Amino acid sequence: MDVFQAINERRSIRKYRTDPIPDEYLQTILEAARRAPSWHNTQCWRLVIVRDPDTKKLLSEALKGGPSEANNPASDAIQRAPVVIVACALKGRSGYLRKGEMGGIPATDKGEWWFMFDVALAMQNVSLAAHALGLGTVHIGLFDSSKVADILGIPDNVAVVEMMPMGWPDEKPQPRRRKEISQF
Repeated sequence: MDVFQAINERRSIRKYRTDPIPDEYLQTILEAARRAPSWHNTQCWRLVIVRDPDTKKLLSEALKGGPSEANNPASDAIQRAPVVIVACALKGRSGYLRKGEMGGIPATDKGEWWFMFDVALAMQNVSLAAHALGLGTVHIGLFDSSKVADILGIPDNVAVVEMMPMGWPDEKPQPRRRKEISQF
């Protein structure tokens, strides 16, 4: 699949079949993340692969509003998808000028938050690579990141950024309206 086809056809998938993802597919997708650009090539992202049903249930409970919220399809997506990728970032790496050790002086007015760009670039590569292999994904950001960090044992020097369920789609969403180029 060509990159423009993947960009045009990719949809946010919230309903998944429970069939497993072959390890070679997951490795291909992780290679796509590895190839993403980053600040000074720091590659600050760290991806936690979650397959355990009990852990996925706990992750769904970290969603804002909780898993019982009537219209929260992310809860079911996290629990049913065979894989959930929890995207994290090493703090103090991205967005800083190099002064011996990594970290130090923020290089932009974004300060330490530049890691959000780097993680987003890696996760967009993940999303497009997954789509090219026939898998679906959805970006989830409305959750209690400290609760997710506790569930997964994430150390304090690492920020939890997003969760991404990934699996075989059990829905085919229609394209959503996009703004005209002149509007942005």
